[in-house]
Formats: sequence, C-alpha cells, structure tokens
Amino acid sequence: MPELSFEYRIKDLSLADQGSGKVNWAWRHMKVLQMIYNRFREDRPLRGVKIGLSLHITPETASLVKVLRAGGGEVFLISSNSRTTQDDVAAYLVAYEGIPVFGFSDETPDDRDLHIDKLISYKPDIIIDDGAEVLIRIIEEHKTYSHRIKGATEETTTGVSRIRKLERKGVLPFPVIAVNNARTKIMFDNRYGTGQSVLDAIMRASNLLLAGKKVVIAGYGWCGRGIASRFKGMGAIVIITEVDPLKALEAVMDGYEVMSMREAVKIGDIFITATGNIDVIRREHIEEMKDGVILANAGRLEEEIDVKSLREMAITFSRVRENLEEYILPNGKHIYLVAEGKMANLVAAEGHPSSVMDMSFANQALSVEYIAKNYRKLPKKLLNVPEALDEEVARLKLISMGVSLEILTDKQKEFLKRWY
Repeated sequence: MPELSFEYRIKDLSLADQGSGKVNWAWRHMKVLQMIYNRFREDRPLRGVKIGLSLHITPETASLVKVLRAGGGEVFLISSNSRTTQDDVAAYLVAYEGIPVFGFSDETPDDRDLHIDKLISYKPDIIIDDGAEVLIRIIEEHKTYSHRIKGATEETTTGVSRIRKLERKGVLPFPVIAVNNARTKIMFDNRYGTGQSVLDAIMRASNLLLAGKKVVIAGYGWCGRGIASRFKGMGAIVIITEVDPLKALEAVMDGYEVMSMREAVKIGDIFITATGNIDVIRREHIEEMKDGVILANAGRLEEEIDVKSLREMAITFSRVRENLEEYILPNGKHIYLVAEGKMANLVAAEGHPSSVMDMSFANQALSVEYIAKNYRKLPKKLLNVPEALDEEVARLKLISMGVSLEILTDKQKEFLKRWY
C-alpha cells in the first residue's frame, strides 16, 4: 500500500482490502456507470474540476467516485450519515483510489460538523449533496465562496424540498440539479430500491413472518408505493396513511386500505414512516398501539418517529437483536424500534441494490458533467435533470439488460406530427 500524502479521517485504513471486494461486487452490477466510465476516461469532461461529495459511504458511492475520477475530477468525500458509513469502503477509497475521505461509522455530531467544514475548506467547484445540509451551510455561512460555486446536485426528496425553500426566498446563489426528481431515479431508486431494502431491513431486524401482518405505511409517494408493493407481495395486509387526497385516492385504487394514523395505530402490527416530515408517529399514537408493535423509519428525517417520547415513556429498555430495541411501557406493552428510528433500510440493511443505484448515480455523473459544461448559462435555480440525460440513462440501462426498443417508421413519425 503506497504512502499517502493527503489528509483523511476514517476508522481503520487496514480495512481497505475488505472494502475492495465489496466495491468490486457493486461495480460488477452497475453497468450504466461502467459505460459512462469508459466515455469519461476517453473524453475527460471533468478535467481539473473539484467535486465535493456528501453521500452515504457505500460500495455504490465508491463506484460513482471512480467514474468522476475517470472524467478528470478531483474528488473529496464526506459521509452524509455516520450510521450508513461502511468503514471498509472508506478505507478502500483512501488507500486504493487516493480519495480524501472524512467519515466513519461512529462519528459524533461534532465530527460531522468538522467534516462539513473540511469539505467547504476544499472549495469544490461542484457539490453533490444528500439532504442539502452542506449546501445550506455554505449558503448561510460562506456567502463569498457560495457565489463562486458552479453548481450542485441534490440526491434526496428532503434535500430538494429544502433547496426549493431557499429558491423561493431568493437566496440560491448557484444552480442546483434535483437528481432526485429524475424519472430514472425517483421511479426506480425510490420505488424498487427503497421497497426492497426496507423489506430487507425489517426481515433482518425481526425475522418475523410477514404474511398476515397488518403493515401500516405512512406516506404514499414513490418510496411508500415501493414499500407497500413489496410487503403486499409477502402476504402482508397493507394500510396506508396520507395527508394528500390524490395520493390517498391512488392508494385506494391500488387496492390498499387507507385511514388516519389515529385509526391505524389500533390495529397495526408494523409501522413504517416514509414521508420526509417530522412527528409522523407521536406519543399519542404510541399510547394506543398494540403490544408487540414494530416501528421503523424509511424517511430521510430521523424525527419521523418521536423516539424521544418513546424513551421517556418506557420503564425499561434493552437491545433484543441487532438493530432492534425493546421498550416496555408502564401498561406492560412492548414496543420495538428498528435502527433507533434512523433510516432502517440503510442502517439495518445495506440500502438500495447496486443495479438500482446504477441509474441514480448515472444521473449524478451526467448532471455533474452538464454543470461543468454549461454552468455559465444556467439560471441560479432548482433545475430538473435535462430530459435528454434522463432518457440516456434509461437507454443505457436497457442496453445493459439486453432489451431493445421498437423504432418508429418515418410514416409513424409524420403521423405523430399532425394536428387533429
């Protein structure tokens, strides 16, 4: 292992070989990124561009880093969530890819602040964020630097919502591409990735039979849809709670029961939040729940479940399984919490499968390239991934799967141009 001449802050560099195997396995299943990697290596569209990433440190993220490096980018990575950091992957990136990485699995809030400051001191030209925490820090506390940033991308629904609020206030000093809103991200990553990984998390944490269980899912966005379909496929009786009448109506038409949380708490066996809002399951809900209920959060915010109140209510607490805590209430009821109320699919499982993240991170790579080439003429707004890039990701994914498209004839093209 060569001597390292750059600064980094990780758990254990000796884990690099272990991380190498995981990264290679993920890379094998990320065919779209491989195709972009080959083009980037030839064209070098990111030559000399400094790119700061605040993402979950996983094998899939390592694959994105490889692509950005192949394009000539100078990359700096921090963890967006310590509970999801895979220390062996962080070690691999430092030792074998030469990436300054700041993040480890048991970092404290103070560590997180330090790492964000480190990323900002690196003065990236383009930032890839997860939850918009870094972008907000820059905009609020580093105004001079913020006006020198070429642009940014945001990976999550919660982050996009936060950036949209800054845009409405008129304080967004650079363009931000909402990668989360790309159809090849939100329709696949959020639906199929979250759906499968949340199911995986509940199975790993509890090892319960899901067939016949009443599973209550708060939120029927793309994540909620995916979670609902996967649990339904396992034989669970799925109940949806929603605040949006259109999404609630869609859930009914999809064959699910829809009711208020006040009603659902009396009959549910497993509760999963996927809203991006706070206090979705509160003290008054917990008080009405049955004995033996399992609570899990699949949303970006850790405050979706009022864990603070749960801990205050409990007379005893213990960890009964890895990533499963038992709280006994004064009335004798047992309440079980998955992954301490943090993102269950990333803490109690391994997050989205590599083949799904392939499309999400392909959008990231192409969006970074787009910003690098077009930043001078981009408006300082929240922007969608250009439709051509979104469709290119879908096209490449189909190629990687051996699927061919039908091609319109000239006569069909002319017919579609007509007005009737």
